[in-house]
Amino acid sequence: MEILRKFKFPGRSKSPIFAFTVTGLALTAVTSSAAAVSIFRDSPSNKIATAVEGVVRSSRAIYSITLTVADYKYSLRRLPADSDEYLQRLTEVHTRSAKRILKLCESNKGFYVKAGQFVATLKLVPKEYSLALSSLQDKAVPCNFQEIKHVLTSNLGQNFTEIFLSFDEEPIAAASIAQVHHAVLKNHQEVAVKVQYPGLKQNMKLDTTIMSFLSKSVAKIFPEYRFDWLVYEFVKSISQELDFIQEAKNSERIAKNFKHNKMITIPTVFWEFTTTQVLTMQFCKGFKVDDVESLKSSNVSPQKVAKVLVEVFAEMIFVHGFIHGDPHPGNILVSPGGQNGFSLVLLDHGNCKTLDEAFRRDFCRLWEALILLDSNKIQELGKQFGVGKYAKFFPVIFTGRTSESKSGLGKGMSIQERQKLKQELKLLRLEDVTTFMGSLPPDFLTVLRTDGLIRSITLKLGAPQRVRLLAYAKYAVYGLGYKPTSESDFVEKSIISRSVMLMSYLRLRFILELMELFQGMKKLKHTIYGFYGQLVGGITNSVKRITCSV
Repeated sequence: MEILRKFKFPGRSKSPIFAFTVTGLALTAVTSSAAAVSIFRDSPSNKIATAVEGVVRSSRAIYSITLTVADYKYSLRRLPADSDEYLQRLTEVHTRSAKRILKLCESNKGFYVKAGQFVATLKLVPKEYSLALSSLQDKAVPCNFQEIKHVLTSNLGQNFTEIFLSFDEEPIAAASIAQVHHAVLKNHQEVAVKVQYPGLKQNMKLDTTIMSFLSKSVAKIFPEYRFDWLVYEFVKSISQELDFIQEAKNSERIAKNFKHNKMITIPTVFWEFTTTQVLTMQFCKGFKVDDVESLKSSNVSPQKVAKVLVEVFAEMIFVHGFIHGDPHPGNILVSPGGQNGFSLVLLDHGNCKTLDEAFRRDFCRLWEALILLDSNKIQELGKQFGVGKYAKFFPVIFTGRTSESKSGLGKGMSIQERQKLKQELKLLRLEDVTTFMGSLPPDFLTVLRTDGLIRSITLKLGAPQRVRLLAYAKYAVYGLGYKPTSESDFVEKSIISRSVMLMSYLRLRFILELMELFQGMKKLKHTIYGFYGQLVGGITNSVKRITCSV
């Protein structure tokens, strides 16, 4: 839900909509400052050319951000926030700026594309940005194969023909920091070889410096825009993704966590052919998880896929506390066949995060409170998370309803509830929004982004929101009974422990069903009373008319 889209603020530079937009753009331009075309041509003898190209990329970023800030500041000045002209002008500026930032990402490539993808998944940016930047998922340009071959031989330390029986020069996938090739090892094992583009780490030093400069410059011009924490988290994430050894370890950890789940496949890592820049893994066939047409043609139910997907990530979040942080459709394949009809193949484990144990347990409690609409518990946990009074927006962000909602789980808000929420949002100032976002623990932002990506996929698969909400409730209860000091897979816990967790979940479901039944009975009661009132009123009016005519 795009909460910020509902705000109305004065047409000046302190508008929260503008604030988030500029911050998002700064993040887009700043966080990803690396990997232009010249990176693909980078070599030890071409450092000067790479440095020059870095200056060119940085200049593009500074120009684009400056132009965007000026566009917002002067296009909206002196316009009343509640006027139709303001809203129309705001939409126009959003659209222009989104196109401008998209062009910047496409021109600079590399980490700029990665940042554009990152911003597109944030819930709190205007839809014009989400729509424009989401196109970057398929915009990565493959690197020249000769340079890929050089990375392979320099990293693996062997002659190319001594390692592979065959190696497809055309990549089967290309992303912002690496591309993947299909190959066959000497023992006839099919593999997928992920090769990092040359020069990324060197360029990242310059790019992160420019990123910091732009972020601080925007903050000096507009002191209300304090989003350094978001920039820091993005840089930290990108740094981890450049280490393929760590990615391989992440994939093995997730495989261990789900070793008893036959619906999940994690490609096996071939360590003898894996380095910080080259990752060799088992080749797995399948199609993108949101490819509904392919699912139906393979007799696989899209809604069943959605249910399995949601449960897998719910288990990661609430039970294991170890999350795959980039679950976009390209990283999740559906492989038809097998005992259950299909399995999900999880790829690209570079962006994984271990949640703080205290946060994991508090987040489990939060979801239990969200499902039961326990406003007191939500506020109490809001203090734990450091957001205080703003915790009242948690139900809206995660479940699409307020804590005072009379609607059933997954059924959204009534017209009256929407109107009341809209009035509350009008009262929020920029400082309120930045305080809320800045106070959230980093783990919360990770979960928020992951949940947003999963929600988007399940929506494309046609699954009701209730499926996701109940899965989260189930694993939140399981997570509270999970002991991290024992086996990593909670399924291996004792029969007694699993029975206790199941009973706790059934209790939660029973309370939820009773609440919804009670709410349904109240609505029926009001409907009957209304009908009865109309009927009595109609009869009374008829009698009066007859009496008058006599």
